[in-house]
Amino acid sequence: MINNNFKKFALGIEYDGSFYHGWQRQKTVSSIQEEVEKALSIIANHKIDIICAGRTDAGVHSVGQVVHFSTTAIRKKSSWTIGANSYLSKHISIIWAKEVPEDFHARYSAIARSYRYIIYNYPFRSAIFHNRLNHVYKSLNVNKMHFEAQFLLGEHDFTSFRAINCQSHSSWRKILKLHVWRYEDWVIIDIIANSFLYHMVRNIVGSLIEIGISKKKFWMKELLQKKNRAYAGPMAPAKGLYLSFVEYPIRFNLPKKTYNPFF
Repeated sequence: MINNNFKKFALGIEYDGSFYHGWQRQKTVSSIQEEVEKALSIIANHKIDIICAGRTDAGVHSVGQVVHFSTTAIRKKSSWTIGANSYLSKHISIIWAKEVPEDFHARYSAIARSYRYIIYNYPFRSAIFHNRLNHVYKSLNVNKMHFEAQFLLGEHDFTSFRAINCQSHSSWRKILKLHVWRYEDWVIIDIIANSFLYHMVRNIVGSLIEIGISKKKFWMKELLQKKNRAYAGPMAPAKGLYLSFVEYPIRFNLPKKTYNPFF
């Protein structure tokens, strides 16, 4: 049944990025956006285009991606979750759906984005979690990594941590939290910012790993001052990175989901 008036919905999506060439729709390779849009279009019985909170790269995962779309179709809320999931691969799942006001925008309404990077810090690799974490066999000094990470808090020019082909007009971003901690053989890096530059999180993690295995001191402060990507550490692999949460103003009242042991 079709209504003449459009309604806007927000969805929470989690996915294993190992099987896709990133979020964004592409002509010749599989993407998460394309698969989700196809599933929603079947449910709506008309073409659906979605806008996401943050486009993730190939191999990057999510437990907290948020999208929005508009539709004239009248459907139960379960149709946008259970129904759409029946048309999605096992590597993608819509975990909640909520009708939102017209002024909601998955990208521009967001006030903060949270990423989590997971490192398996053990002499031998994991066969089970190979595509879902970064294996570092050398012992990491987590206390030192956390100490150095605090130099990045606040608003700075993050040129040293942006990709060479980053198209953002400004390299200034504000990091609200950067916490490095250990749980047995797992090293977790949580980072929250108003927004991120292209490859910014993975470049920061790569530098923190260099700090964790070496004797460098006050290096993060120095890297900020250099404003040159060539001085920072190598980019960390995508497979350890998760978009964990996107924060919006309270008035939108979007669902929140927590995970254990790492989410």
